[in-house]
Amino acid sequence: MNNVNEVHEALARVVVADRELSEVLTEILRIARRAMPSVEAASVTLIREDKAITAAYDGHMALDADELQYERGYGPCIDAGRAGQIFLVDDMRTEQRWPDYAQHAAAHGVLSSLSVPLPFQGVTIGALNTYVGRPQVIDDSDLELAQEVAAWVAVAVGNAEAAARTSEDLTHLRTAMMSRAFIEQAKGILMERHKITEDEAFTILTHASQRTKTNLRDVAAELVRTGTLPSRG
Repeated sequence: MNNVNEVHEALARVVVADRELSEVLTEILRIARRAMPSVEAASVTLIREDKAITAAYDGHMALDADELQYERGYGPCIDAGRAGQIFLVDDMRTEQRWPDYAQHAAAHGVLSSLSVPLPFQGVTIGALNTYVGRPQVIDDSDLELAQEVAAWVAVAVGNAEAAARTSEDLTHLRTAMMSRAFIEQAKGILMERHKITEDEAFTILTHASQRTKTNLRDVAAELVRTGTLPSRG
């Protein structure tokens, strides 16, 4: 596969109806890996009620890296889903947004990664993740392909949820959308206040979350509500 059109055609042939979601997502991940030869492993993180799971993976490197983040409650795969922001890590050995996670990921052989948020399709938010054992190999073409694949993952997840949707699910969806809204507002406040980039603003938020052991959403909400970041958990 050499371009987005070929990936789109392969994804369009994936049968969604009457199949387990994990089976559908695994097939989509295999298409993604064929389209991005530099990628050594890929996964789909789904977050519901602030609990993150790996719904499917292709390559154990992805599962190991995901689990390192779930243990800590933060990392690019979780925060991409929460914040609706793309996170590229060029080199885990020099990564400063999630230093503890990055150090352990590098020790497990993961040196670069890309996490792309899933567009809203239902009550679940999440991210498509790709991992590589070498630094600085994920490029713009990989990013373009990953965004295409993430959209298909979101459709598959949304279809799987549609039949079982309840009023409780809609409450969870509103909560997820509010979380992203708080994070977007908080980033905007920091960008305006300090004249910094979106990525730099997110780094301030995630460091505050890690330092105070406070949920990222709650850190963002406090900044929006009071104008200040929490100083302790």
